[in-house]
Amino acid sequence: MSSDFDSSRTRPGAIAARLGAAIGIAGEGVAMSLCAALAGIILALFGMHLLAAIVILAAVAIAMFFRDPERFPARTEGVVISGADGKVTDISEAELPGAPGVRFRRVAVFMSPLNVHVNRAPVGGEVVRVEHTAGEFRAAFRDDASERNERNLMVFADPTGRRYGMMQVAGYLARRIICRLRIHDRIQAGQRIGLIMFGSRVDHYFTPEFKVAVAIGDRVRAGESILAELPSEKIQS
Repeated sequence: MSSDFDSSRTRPGAIAARLGAAIGIAGEGVAMSLCAALAGIILALFGMHLLAAIVILAAVAIAMFFRDPERFPARTEGVVISGADGKVTDISEAELPGAPGVRFRRVAVFMSPLNVHVNRAPVGGEVVRVEHTAGEFRAAFRDDASERNERNLMVFADPTGRRYGMMQVAGYLARRIICRLRIHDRIQAGQRIGLIMFGSRVDHYFTPEFKVAVAIGDRVRAGESILAELPSEKIQS
């Protein structure tokens, strides 16, 4: 069953966000990586050098998991930008959840544990819906993952009124979905909007007038890679 998702609880604190930006990781990972590093230093001071080395390596691994490089889309008008790093695993037609009878094109991007996990806005405009649905934690690459797994749906409206959807889907390893958006937020294409712990999958929904610009198997980057684009004559319509 679907319910409103209180995204205000998922935003990192101001200090964590600033520190994360300074060292190039998402604010949500600052406390975990610093605590692990501090524990390693304390162990080293007590002479437990091997254990200290293991803990410090774990701190580095956590920081790498939360890495958050700067990304700048080359184009934003008339395009849908990937909201996730990873591999395109599905291109199909589907209904946007909550909008029965309306067909959208859907492009699914599977995020492995080695990918950057920060998600970015596929388009600019207004957030008109944020909805979290509890579910299972099955393999995210399965065709039915977006209907059965734990997931978070965001719907955007661009200045022309077109609707777009982006769904964060939890997988077998991913047990936490982070969304930084609230309804009525104004966003820019490529803006950071959340992340999924330990990878998983992000589905992008857009209207059939868009031409898909990727193929199954392609590797894409959040905030940079173009998934779909409008014909030039429709960009201003």
